[in-house]
Amino acid sequence: MPESYDVVVIGGGPGGYVAAIRAAQLGLKTACVEKRDSLGGTCLNIGCIPSKALLQSSERYVETQHALAAHGIKVEGVSLDLKTMQARKDKVVGENTRGVEFLFKKNKVAWVKGTAKITGPGTIAVTSADGGSDTLTAKSIIIAAGSDIVRLPGIEIDEKRIVSSTGALTFAEVPKRFVVIGGGYIGLEMGSVWGRLGAQVTVVEFLDRITPGMDAELSKSLQRVLQKQGFTFKLGTKVTGAKIGNKGVVLTLEPAAGGAAEELVADAVLVAVGRRPYTDGLGIDSVGVALDEKNRIKVDGQYRTNVPGIYAIGDVIAGAMLAHKAEDEGSAVAEVIAGQKPHIDYDAIPAVIYTAPEVASVGKSEEDLKSAGIAYAVGKFPFTANGRARANGDTEGFVKILADAKTDRVLGVHIIGADAGTMIAEATLAMEYGASSEDIARTCHAHPTLPEAVKEAALAVAKRAIHI
Repeated sequence: MPESYDVVVIGGGPGGYVAAIRAAQLGLKTACVEKRDSLGGTCLNIGCIPSKALLQSSERYVETQHALAAHGIKVEGVSLDLKTMQARKDKVVGENTRGVEFLFKKNKVAWVKGTAKITGPGTIAVTSADGGSDTLTAKSIIIAAGSDIVRLPGIEIDEKRIVSSTGALTFAEVPKRFVVIGGGYIGLEMGSVWGRLGAQVTVVEFLDRITPGMDAELSKSLQRVLQKQGFTFKLGTKVTGAKIGNKGVVLTLEPAAGGAAEELVADAVLVAVGRRPYTDGLGIDSVGVALDEKNRIKVDGQYRTNVPGIYAIGDVIAGAMLAHKAEDEGSAVAEVIAGQKPHIDYDAIPAVIYTAPEVASVGKSEEDLKSAGIAYAVGKFPFTANGRARANGDTEGFVKILADAKTDRVLGVHIIGADAGTMIAEATLAMEYGASSEDIARTCHAHPTLPEAVKEAALAVAKRAIHI
């Protein structure tokens, strides 16, 4: 007889494993189907976690080479042991994925290893790696299958010389010439890792700016900082071909607006032009689950598809492809199934780029507000005027707060600077509770700390910043 559950989650990534744990906490008999040998999805296995491990290691390498002397710490004979660095990254990944497995056991979530396919109402067939099969039944099915890389026509990814983000995490040696196709979060982070370790990094972006969708002032500042770190940018440029030869990978580039072609030679090429929802092979067509024009699963405000009993969250539905967005949706969908009424404010979902300095945003950009015709006030404060930033030697960047011109409600916060990814949490909380810039300005901030720059930016909205 098929094993019967209240909830079966397809996918063990941040959205899926959180949905499974929350459902179990609410007293629902729950299983999670995951085809990888470890839980955690793309994020923990080949995305967020391993990339951050390498980012930290590469930052330590650069700091030891160039920054410690100013503190009176003299280090001689600094060398790179990439094998050890990669081993540390793998250890971090293993600890995190085993942590999720522990949480499944603690909450009595059944982990069913294999590939899931919906075969009918409330029925899931699971095929294991050795070819075995099993059948599960469920009152509710949550699709949390995540996303896959977007491929470029004519450019074959072999994960050796032409790599996706997965291959870019596993180089056995530092490429001398590293070309990143795509000026988004993933490309800039991986470019930072290998650039710090000695690669000459060139970023090729089809649009006329990096990090499209981000506040334009932040994008310009980030590009300027990365150029100072040695990045070369070819904006408004498309890659039309790639050939692997004895001298490396030969890329053919053309202006996006049309024009003469040129060649660019690299030792390694990262294709990082985005991700697409992973909806293939799930069997959703057989039960009639509706998709939108971008092959994403259509859901209502409570994550219900058009098929009763089937829900979807995370990268397979509309919205930002962010692990924390998927996590919040995982908790919310479990609560919906249990009869509760959760709510997510999608204007209060932060985004972070873990370059050095970090870049973080939440809410609307200036471009968003201008296009919507919303009158707003701006408050800015540079880290050069922050005492802790000066003490730390981290004076690059600024905090910018956008507030409604009439109500003073905070509409967006944008930060470029050291630890921006941590500081954005204060802004996100403020927006979640509908705070005004004055609310932030009147909140006492410990001194000396970097978050004082957030307070000063809030004061600057009313043109009353103290330290500038």
